[in-house]
Amino acid sequence: MTEEKHIDITIIGGGPVGLFAAYYAGMRGMQVKIIESLAELGGQPAILYPEKKIYDIPAFPAVTGQELTDRLLDQLALFDDRITVCLKEEVLSFEQTEAGYTITTDKGQHQTGTILIACGNGAFAPRPLGVPEEESYAGNNLHYIVRNLQDFKDQDVVLMGGGDSAVDWALALEPIAKSVALVHRRDKFRAHEHSVEKLEASSVAVYTPYTPAQLKGDGQKVSHILLNKVKSDESITLPLDSLIVNYGFSTNSKHLKSWGLDHKRTSVLVSPTYETNLPGIFAIGDAAEYDGKLDLIAVGFGEAPLAVNQAILHLYPERDNRLIHSSSLFD
Repeated sequence: MTEEKHIDITIIGGGPVGLFAAYYAGMRGMQVKIIESLAELGGQPAILYPEKKIYDIPAFPAVTGQELTDRLLDQLALFDDRITVCLKEEVLSFEQTEAGYTITTDKGQHQTGTILIACGNGAFAPRPLGVPEEESYAGNNLHYIVRNLQDFKDQDVVLMGGGDSAVDWALALEPIAKSVALVHRRDKFRAHEHSVEKLEASSVAVYTPYTPAQLKGDGQKVSHILLNKVKSDESITLPLDSLIVNYGFSTNSKHLKSWGLDHKRTSVLVSPTYETNLPGIFAIGDAAEYDGKLDLIAVGFGEAPLAVNQAILHLYPERDNRLIHSSSLFD
C-alpha cells in the first residue's frame, strides 16, 4: 500500500485565484492539493466567458478567460510534482486534528496541514432549459458554455437567453454560423442598450416572448426545438444544428454553514492576514470578506501570496521563512 503524500496546504477551489495560490505555494516548496467541484480547472472565466476579453489583469492589455486559464495551468505545471488535483469533488466539512485538518468530501477524506479557501461564492452549475429529455442531449449538440466559436461554423444555431452573455454570443456567432436565432421569454432583453441596438441591426433572428416546450431529436442530438409563445396558443418549431442555453449559472454555498467559519452571506470573514476564525484556515478571492474588499481577479492574485505565506508561518513557525525573490529561485 502506497503511503499517502503529506499535504501542507489544501486549496478549495480551482479558479484563477486558487490556481495562482497553488503555484505560489509550490514555488515556496509546499506540497499542495486542489479540490475542485467542477470537472475541470479554471473556474468562472474558463466556464462562463472563455472567449470574452478581460481587461483588468496585470501585464495583459486584454486576455480571454480561456487564455488566462491556459497561462495559469502552464505556470502550475512547473511544480506538478508538488501539486495534486482532485476534480468533481465537493467539500462537505472539515475537522481539526493534531496535524491540521481532516477534510471530508462527497468522495472521501483528505488530510492537510492548512486550508486555503478560494472557491468564490461557492460551487456553481448552469441553469438548465427545464424540458424533458434535456440531459440526454447535454454534452452532444446542446451546450451551456461556448468554448470555441469555430465549433459552430456554418451551423444553424439556436440560442436561449436574454442577458448580456446571450446577446454577446449571438452577435459573436453571426459572422461564423450559417444562421443564428435568439429566443427570450420576455419582450425586452436585459442586455446593455448598445448591445441590443447592435442585435436589432444584425441578421440574428429574434423570437420573443417564447419559452421552450420540447426538444426533438434522436435521443442523442437535438434536431428541432418547440417554442410556445407566452400568454398565447401560438407555437413554432425551429430546426437547428446546435442549441446553446444561456440562462446563467446558479451558485451553491449550502455547505458553508457546516464549515464552522464566521461568514457573511456567501463569503468568509477574514483577518488582515486572511485567516478565518479557525486557526490554519485562510480565505482569499471572492470567498473572502473584509472592509474595503474588491471582488476582482487582480485583487485575489495579490491576496494569494500573502495568505500562502501566512499558512507557511502557521505550519513551520520555527523555520527561516525569509522570502527569496523568484528571479533567484530559477537561476
